[in-house]
Amino acid sequence: MGYRPRTRSSKKITREYRKVFREKNKPVKQNSYDAKYVREEKLVTSQQQVFEVTLKRLHTLGNQKFGSSPFSEHFDRWLRTVETVLDEFETHPNIKIDQQFTEERKQALETIKLQFGNYREKELTLEKQVNDLSNTKKRLQQINKEYLTKICVIREQKMVILRRLNNELEILKKEQDQIVKLKTGFFRGISKKEREQKEVMVVQRYVDKQHEFEVVALDFKEKQKRLKVECENKRDLLLEDEKDFQKCVKEMEEDSSLEERWLTCEVLKDVLNNFFQRK
Repeated sequence: MGYRPRTRSSKKITREYRKVFREKNKPVKQNSYDAKYVREEKLVTSQQQVFEVTLKRLHTLGNQKFGSSPFSEHFDRWLRTVETVLDEFETHPNIKIDQQFTEERKQALETIKLQFGNYREKELTLEKQVNDLSNTKKRLQQINKEYLTKICVIREQKMVILRRLNNELEILKKEQDQIVKLKTGFFRGISKKEREQKEVMVVQRYVDKQHEFEVVALDFKEKQKRLKVECENKRDLLLEDEKDFQKCVKEMEEDSSLEERWLTCEVLKDVLNNFFQRK
């Protein structure tokens, strides 16, 4: 069977690779690593057979999905497998590689190594964020507990102070009633002027105490309001942290290197195609 090599425009290659990658919907079965790609029991004798086997291996590696995070743990093993596939192609007695092939191969591998380094840093950052945010729910519970404790203290203080002020108002009310009785003539031995002075004094004390009662009640109301706002602000921040936590966990569960690995294998397949065409 004859083989017709592929050719692509260098200006469009990256764009076409990514477009094809995103349009791929067919699921790929999980594959094992080195053993499956390195082992070839059948003796390959012709250049075209070596070429086709190598393309097939690169195609499989480009679609390989890593099982679970951290995905960076699989990078070195995947890269060694790719290098083994290329080394077997280059060292085959029927293949005589040229300088262009060597340079293009080197550039493709250096690019994916650099990208792997970036992905490793990203995973470390995500892992740190997840660890920092893992106690978000516990901190939310602690804030709610602290709020309930503080609000109970404020209510108890409010009850004690307002009860005392209310008792003082009751006493002043009784004094005011006694003065009224004096004015109506039930009690003698006190002048009219003195009765009026006592009445003015008691009324003023009652008004002052009532004002104090209202101020204290309003002050406690403001304290409760400030405490609630403070607590809600803390809860809102932690809820945002919880959203960030869920986002980081989701990112950690996605293998963001898959597209770049697929792209690298497609580039290497084109390097092989171009080499075969030159030959």
